[in-house]
Amino acid sequence: MLGVLNTDEARRMARGLDLDLVEVNPKASPPVCKIMDFGKFKYEEKKKQAETRKRQTQIALKEIKLRPKTDDHDLDFKTKHVRRFLEEGNKVKITVRFRGREITHPETAQRQIDAIVEAVEDLGMIETSARLEGRTMTAILAPRVRATNTAK
Repeated sequence: MLGVLNTDEARRMARGLDLDLVEVNPKASPPVCKIMDFGKFKYEEKKKQAETRKRQTQIALKEIKLRPKTDDHDLDFKTKHVRRFLEEGNKVKITVRFRGREITHPETAQRQIDAIVEAVEDLGMIETSARLEGRTMTAILAPRVRATNTAK
């Protein structure tokens, strides 16, 4: 901590130490500057940013598309896909698309979504419950937060 100095004097001190005079906060009154190795500072900042990006987890939204007439065996396969997506830590959007007169029986789509949710309730929870939007019924599942993941 040097206190308030004249700009020329601060530059002279920085040059004498073979360092740079870096303006840290230009909006302060008077502006705040530091004497430091600017190249080393930029390098360390870049490393910190890379580390934070590396630690960040990306959660993708995967989609499973169904029809009201999707058979039980196909539904089982789709459920396996939903389980895999949730295990990977992704959110899953379940979409049931109606065509023609199928829209008159939305309860079939609701049963399908409920069956999938029940089958994966140990891995995921409902983030957005099933709702009808136009000719599609959608629900979103999010992975459950496990104690083993938070301990890392």
